[in-house]
Amino acid sequence: MSLTIGIPRETYAGEKRVATVPDVVEKLRKLGFAVAVESGAGDAANFADATYEAAGATVVGSAAELWAASDIVFKVRAPSLDEVAGMKAGTTLISFVWPAQNPELMAALAAKQATVLAIDCLPRTLSRAQKMDALTSQAGVAGYRAVIEAANAFGRFFNGQITAAGKVPPAKVFIAGAGVAGLAAIGTAAGLGAIVRANDTRAEVADQVVSLGGEFVKVDYEEEGSGGGGYAKVMSEGFQQAQRAMYAQQAKDVDIIITTALIPGKPAPKLITAEMVQSMRPGSVIVDMAAEQGGNCELTVPHEVVVRHGVTIIGYADLPSRLAKQSSTLYATNLLRLTEELCKTKDGSINVNFDDDAIRGLTVIKEGSVTWPAPPLKAPPPPAAKPAMPPPAPKGHGHGAGAPMAGSTLAIVFGLGSALFWLVGAYAPAAFLSHFTVFVLACFVGYMVVWNVTPALHTPLMSVTNAISSIIAIGALVQIAPPLGEAVRPENWIRGLAFVGIVLTAINMFGGFAVTRRMLAMFRK
Repeated sequence: MSLTIGIPRETYAGEKRVATVPDVVEKLRKLGFAVAVESGAGDAANFADATYEAAGATVVGSAAELWAASDIVFKVRAPSLDEVAGMKAGTTLISFVWPAQNPELMAALAAKQATVLAIDCLPRTLSRAQKMDALTSQAGVAGYRAVIEAANAFGRFFNGQITAAGKVPPAKVFIAGAGVAGLAAIGTAAGLGAIVRANDTRAEVADQVVSLGGEFVKVDYEEEGSGGGGYAKVMSEGFQQAQRAMYAQQAKDVDIIITTALIPGKPAPKLITAEMVQSMRPGSVIVDMAAEQGGNCELTVPHEVVVRHGVTIIGYADLPSRLAKQSSTLYATNLLRLTEELCKTKDGSINVNFDDDAIRGLTVIKEGSVTWPAPPLKAPPPPAAKPAMPPPAPKGHGHGAGAPMAGSTLAIVFGLGSALFWLVGAYAPAAFLSHFTVFVLACFVGYMVVWNVTPALHTPLMSVTNAISSIIAIGALVQIAPPLGEAVRPENWIRGLAFVGIVLTAINMFGGFAVTRRMLAMFRK
């Protein structure tokens, strides 16, 4: 008998997202599951009950009926204690749970003999888990929306303009934290034409910031900021002082600050002080994406927009919910991929397999037993040792490929070369001698020019030189149509070979220039 997946309406105040969408309902049913949706669950995200019914779901009139009938429940926000009370024993819950912050909820779920997969506990370092990573998908939406909220509160254009009415300078945006949300904000702000700067404690994200059109602002203090698992760590006091000095300087210069700094299991670090806010120009904007965990700005009021010292501080904690249709679609896809891993037999049943590192990391309660936190992931096996290099050949009279030429041998080579040049100069015709001189000089100059080219440009250089060297097509043309006045015409087979040579040379010429153009385009921004 196939299991029923229930989709309740979110009860958290202001939450507009829904845990699955009609397109995903069809795919869940192909896996063998029945799907029940509480009436009105998708209304706030613009998914009407009729669209769920058309996809094959059953619309249930009340939350109590849905919870009582569901074997598996998909949710966005962690369930309330009242919702857990209506859950039938042995239900599987897949949702954001935040087990470290919700011990009372964990105890209530365990008492219900539930199996709980907390989507926020997914091991993000596993490459195969990326398709299930709802934290990443929702953070990307939040970063985008943060820029839109900043643009709405900002009193000017983001991009610079020159109009008949005057010149408009571009807005300057500083983004504190270049994780998934920060990178999404960087790309969005740069796309709107702003001058974007960003900082992060992890030095490895600098290239990502630059690739999205931002400028990475480095703290003048050397310390590694990666805390493992794709997150940052708490930095030393010395680093934090240097960081605050840098933030104070940026606050005086920029128009918009977007903060995204969060450390799992800890309150949001205070990055923007009241003094920094006071130093900002009137009309500036701060979007504090860490407001739900206390905020990165000292003056942030969670869930509200306040104005302090002429600066608008946005403390919304529901940024993904403000793009409910998009974020619901992404979240539903994440849960679908997770369900595919749980139901590889496609028979409407699930297997919570602890041998799978991703599933083990997600599972915080299994059949009433608390299994959180998961054991650390096994380290990958060390790379195979490289074979030992043979000992270098001894210097002096060795005959190996890398051995230097002996002095006597070098003298013989130079002597033979000198004798050859003397013979050429003594007996060769004057016409040959002039061509030979040009040939030697060309070899020398060509060698020096090519040798000094950056290795990355060797391929485009060779392609264009191949194209230029195809001047041999002129010789083939002469064979096909000799100059006027010549009585002897070449044989037909010679003219045929010349024609083939022209075709191949044309391919070489045009292909060489085409390859060169494409290769050089890779080095341009």
